[in-house]
Amino acid sequence: MQIHFYDDPGETPKSREDVRLNDLGLYMYPDGRRVAVGFNLTPFLEKPSIEVRVVNERGEPAGWLNVIETIETNFSLTMHLRDKEPTSHYEVTATVYYQTPETDRMDVHQVVKQFDATQPGEQ
Repeated sequence: MQIHFYDDPGETPKSREDVRLNDLGLYMYPDGRRVAVGFNLTPFLEKPSIEVRVVNERGEPAGWLNVIETIETNFSLTMHLRDKEPTSHYEVTATVYYQTPETDRMDVHQVVKQFDATQPGEQ
């Protein structure tokens, strides 16, 4: 008797080089200073890390977070925009990477999206 853990071949866990951020969802809160960032990763064999950086339209840092070795493929986190002089438009860059104390950082995938802080809701 064969045991199948995955019915869909697309759901088979991937090696480091094949891990991708399938979707990066953004939800702007009505206060214009918080944004929920949703992550949807391919299934993985080794736990990836994700770095997220947000810059305002002047290119100034507005937020940063780092997820270290996630165990989930689908989750969301709320970021607070911390630039001193807020702007309307922002750019978010999410980078999936692997790094251990013994190895250099290896970036495997990156997604860049823009959002409008004056427009509450999904973007």
